[in-house]
Amino acid sequence: MSEQNSTAPADKHPKQNATAPNNNSLPLSQTDSRDKWSKKMDFLLSVIGFAVDLGNVWRFPYICYQNGGGAFLIPYTIMALFGGVPLFFMELALGQFHRTGAITIWKRICPIFKGIGFAICIIGLYVSFYYNTIIAWALYYFYSSFSTTLPWTSCNNPWNTENCTNYFGKSNISWNNFSRSPAEEFYTRHVLGIHEADGLDHVGGLRWQLLICLFLIFIIVYFSLWKGVKTSGKVVWVTATLPYVVLFILLIRGATLPGAWRGILFYVRPNWEKLTDTGVWVDAAAQIFFSLGPGFGVLLALASYNPFNNNCYRDAIITSVVNCLTSFLSGFVIFTVLGYMAEMRDVEVEDVAKDKGPSLLFITYPEAIANMVGSTFFAIIFFLMMITLGLDSTFGGLEAVITAIMDEYPHILGKRRELFVLGLVTVCFTGSLSTLTHGGAYVVKLLEEFGAGCSIIAVVFLEAIAVSWFYGIQRFCNDVKSMLGFFPGIYWRVCWVAISPAFLAFIIVSSFMDQPPLMLFDYRYPEWTISVGYLIGASSFIWIPVYMVYKLVWTPGSLKQRLAVCIRPENVARDQQSDSLCMTAAP
Repeated sequence: MSEQNSTAPADKHPKQNATAPNNNSLPLSQTDSRDKWSKKMDFLLSVIGFAVDLGNVWRFPYICYQNGGGAFLIPYTIMALFGGVPLFFMELALGQFHRTGAITIWKRICPIFKGIGFAICIIGLYVSFYYNTIIAWALYYFYSSFSTTLPWTSCNNPWNTENCTNYFGKSNISWNNFSRSPAEEFYTRHVLGIHEADGLDHVGGLRWQLLICLFLIFIIVYFSLWKGVKTSGKVVWVTATLPYVVLFILLIRGATLPGAWRGILFYVRPNWEKLTDTGVWVDAAAQIFFSLGPGFGVLLALASYNPFNNNCYRDAIITSVVNCLTSFLSGFVIFTVLGYMAEMRDVEVEDVAKDKGPSLLFITYPEAIANMVGSTFFAIIFFLMMITLGLDSTFGGLEAVITAIMDEYPHILGKRRELFVLGLVTVCFTGSLSTLTHGGAYVVKLLEEFGAGCSIIAVVFLEAIAVSWFYGIQRFCNDVKSMLGFFPGIYWRVCWVAISPAFLAFIIVSSFMDQPPLMLFDYRYPEWTISVGYLIGASSFIWIPVYMVYKLVWTPGSLKQRLAVCIRPENVARDQQSDSLCMTAAP
């Protein structure tokens, strides 16, 4: 039997597999009963919706202007071509060929690396603990926007302090180090209530307003995922397309504001000297990786519901280009408004945008909207866009966990998807409670940095090594040929074997070498919280070596035979082990 046929999915030849003697060894998820996308567009919108998230709106514009403006597009494009897009294509091809989730797939690739699947699921849970809270913040802003005068416009509210200074467009107002804008006090004091927390030492009680918002978010998530891709594939027609309508509306409005040209010029003006800074290349690599999202198991899960001969190569190119162009477009949307704010404040653009985190979306941009004509309308559509951007990514992240676990335990969970999804959503909601406290923003920052930071990069690095070097680039390319009818070119093979793993190793090493102090607002995280963060990161990654040891211990035979079995796809390794044992037993 050839290597290509030995790893082909079961549903390629359903009639033959129905009577094959080893049919019981194949996962139930790989039969014709597996769900499939109702339409090709459902899949494309789901992938685009996952890749295009809140980070495209705040992180890319900020990193771009901080790292050389238009010049940053050079390292960004290079990193996309030789790192992000090849890994993106690899995951889509793996998911579509093997038609199973992030855990079970390793039986058919390299069993000793099965711990990668468990690590991905744990990382997915950590992301759900904080990411949905950010969507809940946006929902609270959305609700607060339904008023004639936006509540973050003035300093005449119960939550404001004597430091509140509404200086927007006023030349006779003095600003000092203690001054706070109405938008900042609305976010920090009214929405977060962070003034009532004493850092992570004492996070305070729950914010019931945010609790209700998060509960509503998880209700939407549950009823979008409970029936599988047939329901989520319909929801993304709204959640994945609405942000583009809103982005174009906000772009047109922003371009007509006074001073918008200052923001655009600052955004795209090339600073060629920045290209000699290693940090710029690190930022470009990290941005394209987290933007496209390989390693989270989402692409494996979404592609596993495709027909076997679907053109995943074309899908990878289309969705990658759409994602990168969306990031670039978002930069214009953000910086036209920042230019307007700089004009009204009579300051430089770099003095307006000082934070690449959520503050840009919850303080800076809302402040600009509050001082526009038609502020209520633009606030409503802006925060509606944020909600839909976040929901798409949540759908993808949780579907990766659902698919991985259900494919691993089909006999237990195969007929109980609704109950399993309900249990998973309940776990995610419970895990998010600490982010709903007065100091919840500190917890969000900690989980964002350590829960899905370096650990996910290390996971996808091992994934690339396992596929290219252990499963074998020749076998993988044969799999692609059996689906698409053509053998991947030298560019793809070189990227998978050498360039993409080097790209990931570059990010990992650089992130360990450059570790600035972790801060949020004026709070500097104490050392013990950093230690907790490392434990959070290790709690997911540790499953990879743990499973390796477990697999080697419980596999029968000599150490050489065990290694041979553990690094080969199970159906191939089983045949090799049988032959080896027969030769050993022969007289």
